Amino acid sequence: MGLIVNPVGIAILVGSFFLLLFLKLPVAFCLGFSAMISAWYMGISLGAVTQRMVAGVDSFALLAIPFFIFAGEIMGAGGISDRLVKLADVLVGRVRGGLGCVNVLNSTFFATIQGSAVANVASIGPIELRMMRKAGYPDTFTVPVTMASSIQSVITPPSHNMIIFATAVGGLSVGRLFIAGILPGLVLALALLLQVLVTSHIRGYPKGNRYSLKEAVFTALDCLPAFFTIVIILGGVFLGIVTANESAVLACAYALVICLTYYKGIKVKDLWPILKRVLRTLAMVLSLIAASSAFGFMMTILHIPSLVTNMLLGLTENRILLLLLINLMLLVIGSVMDMAPMILITAPILLPVVTGPVIGMDPIQFGIVMLFNLALGLMTPPVGTVLFVASGISGLKIETLIKSMLPFYLVMLAVLLVFTFVPAVSLTLPNLMFGE
Repeated sequence: MGLIVNPVGIAILVGSFFLLLFLKLPVAFCLGFSAMISAWYMGISLGAVTQRMVAGVDSFALLAIPFFIFAGEIMGAGGISDRLVKLADVLVGRVRGGLGCVNVLNSTFFATIQGSAVANVASIGPIELRMMRKAGYPDTFTVPVTMASSIQSVITPPSHNMIIFATAVGGLSVGRLFIAGILPGLVLALALLLQVLVTSHIRGYPKGNRYSLKEAVFTALDCLPAFFTIVIILGGVFLGIVTANESAVLACAYALVICLTYYKGIKVKDLWPILKRVLRTLAMVLSLIAASSAFGFMMTILHIPSLVTNMLLGLTENRILLLLLINLMLLVIGSVMDMAPMILITAPILLPVVTGPVIGMDPIQFGIVMLFNLALGLMTPPVGTVLFVASGISGLKIETLIKSMLPFYLVMLAVLLVFTFVPAVSLTLPNLMFGE
């Protein structure tokens, strides 16, 4: 029996959403209002829509988000960033193009304590920009390296977007998704390091400083307490000692203790501004999740996921072409909307397509592929938040940044294809830990 399609209901839901978006209402309001308008047209109780919004945020997995955000804010304000830059310089700064490698490696370190690409650029970007300018690197190389390497924060735990994806597709294991992000994050870092080294050799960029063994050991020991946060988050989950939620609480408490007592980068009076930033971010995330739940409820009633599945399979049943088409679709929509609402809207629609018999992709692998696709949108106009933040801290025009980013886009697209067609990159570690 075929689907009973309500084209007017679909037009109202989708049309009102884009109309409100065009009128520059916050995305959460666009999602919520369009869901209510379409529900009213179809005679569905608005109380049912409201209940769906409440149910959307009534998830145990979401408890990890405020604690990971809080831990990241504490460590970002507590002087950890400067120490990570120094450690990265000790490790790779001596080679030609060393400060470019420092930039990538520092973003790798930062990604494991702060799951936000925008925070990555905003907090350590000015430090790296100042260092590389002083050493003679052009901004048209420095800023693209900073932007490209910041994307590691999206696919490396403890990314809160991983938690949002796990919730959006119906209770996927957050711990499994966290472990799955480790190898992809390292693959991206290695690809960018290779590009930096090759480009620096061709253009003759300078070599960095050499450190004595004593300086290297002192720097490593100074950073060791900060790196223990990674052990708490990843080691505890990997060994099965704690859940993702418990690791978030422990990481938050540990970050608070070391930044107040050991590094002394913050004082008790600084906690209130940090909490306000956390609450602002959390309010935005939770309102998006609640509104997207109502929007997804209406999409399900209107059979939109099934229609999209049938449409894609009607175009082709070739697995490779379907995956390329889905990647292209995600790249396009990632460039016009923020990441969180796009995950909440598109993940439930595309999951049946990619996990179906034609493609047969594991949901964990699809999570990595989707997050990386949408992360590339953070560096792409017209919405690209990372792009605009990088432009703001560097003073470069958007068009100049886009032109200088082209070689990095090509490398990251190649990495995307690896994530898409080589399941082992995403699945080896979680299968080893949790079983297939």
